[in-house]
Amino acid sequence: MVEPQVRMLVVFYSRTGSVEALAVAAAEAARAVGAEVRLRRAREVAADEDMAKVEGWREEAERQNALYPEPTHEDAEWADAILFGTPSYFGAPATELKNFLDRLGPQWKRGALSGKVGGAFAAASWPHGGSEVVTLALYAPMAHLGMVILPTGYTDEAMLEAGSPYGASTIVGGRKGTPRAEDLDAARHQGRHTVAITRALVVADEMPSRAKAATS
Repeated sequence: MVEPQVRMLVVFYSRTGSVEALAVAAAEAARAVGAEVRLRRAREVAADEDMAKVEGWREEAERQNALYPEPTHEDAEWADAILFGTPSYFGAPATELKNFLDRLGPQWKRGALSGKVGGAFAAASWPHGGSEVVTLALYAPMAHLGMVILPTGYTDEAMLEAGSPYGASTIVGGRKGTPRAEDLDAARHQGRHTVAITRALVVADEMPSRAKAATS
């Protein structure tokens, strides 16, 4: 029996590159175990003059935007699983990622994301900077959308060295944009783990979005 190819969306916002690195690690690991992955970066909502006041913000945004398309509603409906990545800003998810989530109203109304697997990962500048808080905060919109929330737990030794039971994370401190090797290992495990659980649901014909597509 040929295993079905899992479709995964990794959507993130990253200002300095740390969340980007986690997203890339998760996406590459998911592809390595057979998933088709779309890697997307949420776009800035700040005014250009405000971005110009922060050293390197505009340049980093331009670099990342050249690499990763903007996420769309179609991406979300296409996916069997979605991983959301965000930095912690004052203990809250990035406005840019929240803006993407807030525009999923039509999908919520139709139940288009119901039954899809969801997870989250995060970055903070310093210890106790809110990485676990923002990961848990992303669980709330997933619940409203009817998604199957999948934490990492301690399902691999990588999660004993980095991240949390809620999802992969990194504390970059003075290492601007550079997660530790252990943090990247945790993100890779999250990518593989998400694919494995999602594939089981697809094989069991328990992925509602696929059933709707097959009958439409």
